[in-house]
Amino acid sequence: MNQIMKGVVKAVVPHLAGTAIRHAPAVKAGPWVFVTGQEAIDPATGATGGNAPKIGESRRRREGEAVIAELRRLLGEMGTDWSRSVRVDQFYTSPDAVNPYHRARRHAVGDHLPASTSVVVDRCLAATSSVSAGLIAAHPDARLDVAAVHPPGTEAGGHGVPPAVTCGEFVFVSGHMASQSGERLDPRAAVPPDMRWGASAIRRQTEHLIAHQLTPLLEAAGSSWETVVKAQVFLGDGDDLPEFLEVWSEHLNGIPCALTVVPAAAFRIAQGRIEMNLVALRNEAAGHKTVVEAGLPHGAALGPCVRAGDLLLPSGLMAVTADGAVAGAGLSPALDGLAHAGHLQAATIYDHADALCAAAGTSMAGALRAQYFVTAVHDFPGVTAAWAARYGDEPHPFWCLQVPRPLPAPSAALVADFWIYVPER
Repeated sequence: MNQIMKGVVKAVVPHLAGTAIRHAPAVKAGPWVFVTGQEAIDPATGATGGNAPKIGESRRRREGEAVIAELRRLLGEMGTDWSRSVRVDQFYTSPDAVNPYHRARRHAVGDHLPASTSVVVDRCLAATSSVSAGLIAAHPDARLDVAAVHPPGTEAGGHGVPPAVTCGEFVFVSGHMASQSGERLDPRAAVPPDMRWGASAIRRQTEHLIAHQLTPLLEAAGSSWETVVKAQVFLGDGDDLPEFLEVWSEHLNGIPCALTVVPAAAFRIAQGRIEMNLVALRNEAAGHKTVVEAGLPHGAALGPCVRAGDLLLPSGLMAVTADGAVAGAGLSPALDGLAHAGHLQAATIYDHADALCAAAGTSMAGALRAQYFVTAVHDFPGVTAAWAARYGDEPHPFWCLQVPRPLPAPSAALVADFWIYVPER
């Protein structure tokens, strides 16, 4: 099923760290350039020694410098640069890694920052990495204006990060929490310490985040919830999912929006239980939002698949089959060294993704980012094996991050978050 798609250009590492994995660290398609999660490792050898600090230097600062340098190099290889970036996502293995990375980023790129999300996860792909970062940029040939949105009183989280960035008909919203000035939990979202029932932390924070932060921000960007096409939600406690979904459904009230929900290990604000970023269309482009149906099993995703212009945006996909079970659940659990869960679940997820692509008139050859949130990184070799079995030598634009259990579907080993290009016909 290896295909060549018109208008898609991929940077390729043909033998990632000496393996048979064909990795695509960057992809250009139409007006977009996607750079997948970068860590401070040599893609040819997997070595990390080249970034070792000198005496008196911070190891994490040097690691951040190496990551930013590789992001910029790949942007240049794809014909664009940091000034055209619209969204950057960073995942850390400890809160202590955030400030050194931010200082390295500011030193390298100055004041131009895209919409940004920063959360803590259990680990990156490499055991030695403390940060994994990836971004989305516009190609200059597309002539799309990139502009920050700074409505009064709105703060995304410090470090000069804009609350949102507009690019053509799209709006990219930074990761937001139910915060006050980005520094503390907003008192209106807090549960009074003396209350034992009648209030819920996740409900209050989600309601506040939607009503008091994201709604006015979308309006300031010339957008609205009706034109939101994708939401990525991180929960500090996976058991908060049912109440989050209640609030989400009450607020959206039938508005279709792709939704990916995964647990996180920690956030900027210690009392925070949720962080959310968004992708939306400008109001004048509302007609470019459509829902793509492919008859996926109930529970395979928490929301619909949405097409927005030339982007196909499935909700986070899980390996739920027609009988409502997770593929391979319980099969040879003692043989986890075979990465059964990764392989069998990824294969089922690719069934879902292929069905959505076919319904939208595209294919996984147009995958711009394949972001895998796994509960155990040792399952990831199974994911790459399933990709090769399905797509041959098609370069794999993967980004692997280990997050806490539980995932939304019981027994799920991974959630796959895809961005896919739909070429013009």
